[in-house]
Amino acid sequence: MAIFSGALALWSLATWAVLTEALSPRLTVPMHTAAGFVMFTVLHDAVHYSISSTRWVNGLVGRLAAPFVAIYMAYPVFKFIHIQHHRFANEDPETDPDHWTSQGPWWQLPFRWLTLDYWYARFYIQNRRRQTKADARENIAVAGLFLAGMGVAAAGGALWEVAVVVLIPQRIGLLVLAWWFDWLPHHGLGKTQREDRYRATRIRVGLEWLFTPLMLSQNYHLVHHLHPSIPFYRYLRAWRHNEEGYLQHDPAMATVLGHEIAADEYRSLREGSKLARMLPVRIPEGTASPHGVFHRLRVAAIDYPTEDSVALTFDVPEDLERYFSFEPGQHLTVRTDLGGEGVRRNYSLCSSATSGEPRIAIKRLPDGAFSSYAAEELEVGDELEVMTPTGSFGPALDPGNAKHYAAVAGGSGITPVISIIETTLEVEGNSSFTLVYVNRSRHSTMFRDRLDELVARYADRFEVLHVLTREDQRDELLSGRLDAERLERLRAERFPPDDVDQWFICGPAAMVDAIHSGLLDSGADPEQLQVELFQAPDSNGDRRSDAPPCKVTIHLDGDEETFELSGGDPVLDGALEVREDAPYSCREGVCGTCRAKLLDGDGEMDRNYALKQGEVNEGYVLTCQLHPTTEALTVDYDAWAPMGTAIRRP
Repeated sequence: MAIFSGALALWSLATWAVLTEALSPRLTVPMHTAAGFVMFTVLHDAVHYSISSTRWVNGLVGRLAAPFVAIYMAYPVFKFIHIQHHRFANEDPETDPDHWTSQGPWWQLPFRWLTLDYWYARFYIQNRRRQTKADARENIAVAGLFLAGMGVAAAGGALWEVAVVVLIPQRIGLLVLAWWFDWLPHHGLGKTQREDRYRATRIRVGLEWLFTPLMLSQNYHLVHHLHPSIPFYRYLRAWRHNEEGYLQHDPAMATVLGHEIAADEYRSLREGSKLARMLPVRIPEGTASPHGVFHRLRVAAIDYPTEDSVALTFDVPEDLERYFSFEPGQHLTVRTDLGGEGVRRNYSLCSSATSGEPRIAIKRLPDGAFSSYAAEELEVGDELEVMTPTGSFGPALDPGNAKHYAAVAGGSGITPVISIIETTLEVEGNSSFTLVYVNRSRHSTMFRDRLDELVARYADRFEVLHVLTREDQRDELLSGRLDAERLERLRAERFPPDDVDQWFICGPAAMVDAIHSGLLDSGADPEQLQVELFQAPDSNGDRRSDAPPCKVTIHLDGDEETFELSGGDPVLDGALEVREDAPYSCREGVCGTCRAKLLDGDGEMDRNYALKQGEVNEGYVLTCQLHPTTEALTVDYDAWAPMGTAIRRP
């Protein structure tokens, strides 16, 4: 903001000098050029949401800064082009818009730098189908205002003043920016961003006291490509805090004079100093509380991702924090008499597991007792009874992994998926993620703003493909119902070329079933597919009314209870008669809250949408769906450890 204010003051002073003829254009043109040049850093950090944690502040400041860089180009154009550069750096001119200025023949470079905006416009028009209608309207409006302004200036005889204040300084500024931000960090490197993130751009070491402020930290441009959301003034600090971690990846480095150096040479230059290792992002360690126990938590914040949804953030007391640490993709069970007597609902956690901040999102349903109450009456400070996290829908994360994950989410199915995405990108610094997100319209899309921020933060490792079923988009491939055929087309045309290591599918039952079956038919390994449903498909009724009774023993919280189970009843029904604290939530085989381990006897489950095949092989069952097939049966609720199983920590 200091740069923005200073650049604005310098630009205003130079403009006043032109209009009053107080200074010669020989002085005002360099002043206007300097103001526009440093204003690009403001625009650049706004694109990456690095100015403020409040999203709209970045958009506002970015839109205010954009006219000082290129008056005819709107903020969404800069944003789209720069994100594409991060994703495809060094590939080719058709995918990396900055390839035009960073990789051409030396004798063409000055001309290319001077025509950077022409190439950007060409690139944007070629990719216009991938822009939203709102962005397209803004871009047309800005271009139209520029042309109208030029017409007014021509009619009023002020073209020379416009040229001196805007056109000439911005042309010079774009030339310097193309050399400074594109050519210097990227030229001559043989690796692309998707091949090797550490060798797609370089740092320039030495004389940091001079060149870091002079180059506005772009001498450490590699740090920006590795961590796009870090503000420019922290690049050098980030490098210093993680030097040895970076050096282990053999990054591209050069001296300020352009001499390329290897990691060992850099270590020699820093001989005598302590190189800092890169510490992996970690998820807070958790401890399982007694199974099925509820704790009263205060609602700390209420947000509204869409008009028909609400997000609740809970304030966890310090003595309960170890119980409410969670893995990405897990869920919470909420119990309350508010909004309906004895209401018990299961909601996915939608916050990053590294934050340690439990947050759930609730889609309002017609006649939904708790969802209506949460959306209309619940207030910050109210308390709800919340069970500790459960569920196993998520990846086994390892900071050393370099995988490509993909997810298909429909509507509110984004809630566990966004937690998986954000946590994975934080913990696994070399893994990437592609999300196909299906909604009726842009207006009904949950967490759209947050997904935009994640794209800006992890530009080269995260891509979202928004599919809208009831709203036409400029891209035909993203308009209409998502079925297996459309997903295959998306995979062929829009996914990274490497294979997907693991899929996560969550949403309406019909969509989940179609996508799951389609992926299996296309040859996907069943072990690579994880499915999460919020509601089970309609069943065909009770198939076990003639089953004989069974003697059932349950282990819960260290105690043992034995009871006679009526024929045809699931184990959970009998368990609740002797232990009202037996864990459960949906009773449809979806949430997995009632899971236990079968120790003795045998049984069959009507449904299972929560347990992985490996867990079933180990003897785990859903007691709400389990019907005994032997005269006696024993299950152990305590055998299931909901925490500490999904993350491999070094």
